[in-house]
Amino acid sequence: MTKTESIPEAENIKHAELSKISTWARENKLQLNKQKPQVMLLTRRKRNENKEVKICLNNRTLIKVNSMKYLGIIFNHKLTLRRHINYMAEKCTKLIFSLSK
Repeated sequence: MTKTESIPEAENIKHAELSKISTWARENKLQLNKQKPQVMLLTRRKRNENKEVKICLNNRTLIKVNSMKYLGIIFNHKLTLRRHINYMAEKCTKLIFSLSK
């Protein structure tokens, strides 16, 4: 399979999976938040992928981000917690300074 053949196949898989998500949400009477249309592609690869992937769900284009906060934890696209640790350290430092006053 060549590289050009794998892209349409990946697009078909993406469309099928997003259709499943949309159907599941509709059947369970859930609505997706229209204020937060974000998507993050996860990878553990060393090299950077510069491919722009357009992902739509319910006829809305999802914004591609490199990091997002989920249940209070900040994840990045490489699944490292460096940004979350820095955020928590800064938050704790502010708390310590306010308590010392």
